[in-house]
Amino acid sequence: MSEPETKTPVSKSPFWRFSIKFYAVPGVAQACIELQDRAKVDVNILFFLLWNATQGRTYKKADVAEVERLIGAWREMAVVPIRNVRRALKAPPPVMAADAAESLRTRIKAVELVAERLQQEALYDVAQSSRLGQPSASPAKAARTSVDAYQGLLGPFPTGPLDTVLSAFAKFDAT
Repeated sequence: MSEPETKTPVSKSPFWRFSIKFYAVPGVAQACIELQDRAKVDVNILFFLLWNATQGRTYKKADVAEVERLIGAWREMAVVPIRNVRRALKAPPPVMAADAAESLRTRIKAVELVAERLQQEALYDVAQSSRLGQPSASPAKAARTSVDAYQGLLGPFPTGPLDTVLSAFAKFDAT
């Protein structure tokens, strides 16, 4: 996820509201950026797994693979390219005035956030319309199992940022 703007796009999805609130927990944003950059974690999928844990659902590797199959094309077509342009504009070419580049970067950041919200709405629809996931008695156990399944697809996540996210989740009040 990118840093949220003060004016976030409107969404009725409880998953989107969870994500905005959880991303604002101290340390979570930086940990998510590290997971994204170092392990190619799709933070929206990570948050989807965590949000489902709050709903008493856990995802196994096959479930996470199906989520990835359903959402990966949107991420690669829209979210990642927009993010790459935004990041590139942090250091624009010398021919471009810094203030002009920053103005464009700010607008692109807003578009990136809309692309992420649309991805989350699609994920929310998946949760509402599919039989993916299994019931779980404990949100903490569901979160751990689901994140482990996600690591099973991508490879190991850096432990420091992952521990930060899981620790924050364990203390998080999702209500």
